[in-house]
Amino acid sequence: MAAFQVLLRVFEDGAYADHALRSAVHGLDARDRALAQRLAYGSVQRVRTLDHAIETLGRRPVARLDAPVRAALRLGAYQLGYLDGVPRYAAVSESVELVRVRGLERAVKFTNAVLRRLADGIEELLASLRDETAAEAALTYSYPDWIAETWWRDLGPDDARALMRAQNEPAAMVVRVVRGAIEGTPDPIVPGAWHVERIDERALEEGRIWPQSAASQLAGIVVGAEEGERVLDLCAAPGGKATMLAGDVVAVEVNVARARELESTARRLGADHVRVVIADGRCLPASLTGFDRALVDAPCSGLGVLDRRPDLRWRAEPLPELQLELLRAAAERLRPGGTIVYSVCTINAEESEAVVDASGFEVDPTLAEEWPMYRHRGRPEFLQTLPHLHGTAGFFVARLIAP
Repeated sequence: MAAFQVLLRVFEDGAYADHALRSAVHGLDARDRALAQRLAYGSVQRVRTLDHAIETLGRRPVARLDAPVRAALRLGAYQLGYLDGVPRYAAVSESVELVRVRGLERAVKFTNAVLRRLADGIEELLASLRDETAAEAALTYSYPDWIAETWWRDLGPDDARALMRAQNEPAAMVVRVVRGAIEGTPDPIVPGAWHVERIDERALEEGRIWPQSAASQLAGIVVGAEEGERVLDLCAAPGGKATMLAGDVVAVEVNVARARELESTARRLGADHVRVVIADGRCLPASLTGFDRALVDAPCSGLGVLDRRPDLRWRAEPLPELQLELLRAAAERLRPGGTIVYSVCTINAEESEAVVDASGFEVDPTLAEEWPMYRHRGRPEFLQTLPHLHGTAGFFVARLIAP
């Protein structure tokens, strides 16, 4: 029922999947919460392919179905097509019951009939899907066409397919250790990053850890901030990177609610050197100037974190104009020769290397020398992490020198 509620809220009400899940699983034990998350996130991610199966085998346009029927069919189709160990009769009967519970008795017979067709035919249908072109791969792996085309262009077909597959799997669970010791395995490359089986809620509450991918931590590390320096974090919420930075840190956030969240994060993690300023990064108070370093972790389409945010692929939008404005605004607030780290959690050349090129700023080539394992394959002066190659979020990172 929890996963069913998430699907309804995401696709009918426009809710974010993580927010919808948080309320839907309230009161469930850990095992049931994990199952609900897997069902909900998997169904949201795979919805394009699921709808194709429902329409092909059910012979009814998904858009014409009642919302509860649509959600129940998607949930049932996901279990039948992608989950091992779920008995066919259970996937069918439980999904039908969801429609009955919502009072749509007239739709029960139809739902049952479609689910039985799916049980008989979905495995063969999925096996028949191809991925020789970007359009075919988008349907097979359940992505919008434009994302498949972007990766086809930037990475080539083989890596694009591998990336699509990787971002349909659960993301690695990684935390940053703020203080103390934890159970887990240290990342072999990024210092302070630990791979864990679960998030220790007590350690999180006490500010001893912070959930943060190794790639995200990498972006904070390469800023290279030192004690005694003034550092500007231009798009700082929720605060994972800002609280990593040494020196006198000014963390800027335009959204009031997210700024309050940022302040809470800084307090929890003991980062009393971080001062939060509520402002648009493109129009900062005149007093904020003369910084030694800046971090511009800019808003982006988020194509490198689609495994963590299952609904984002259906909302994602490239933001190169905004990113360039923020990058230039940061440069104006640096002392001459100061450095800027520009990072985005996306895999899209238009939002990464093209933005740096458009800025005209000098690139610091030593960045890739420091982290050769993450050297961008096409532009070796930059860093790029790829989920299917590096087992972490997809990030682009550049270090630039202000004029």
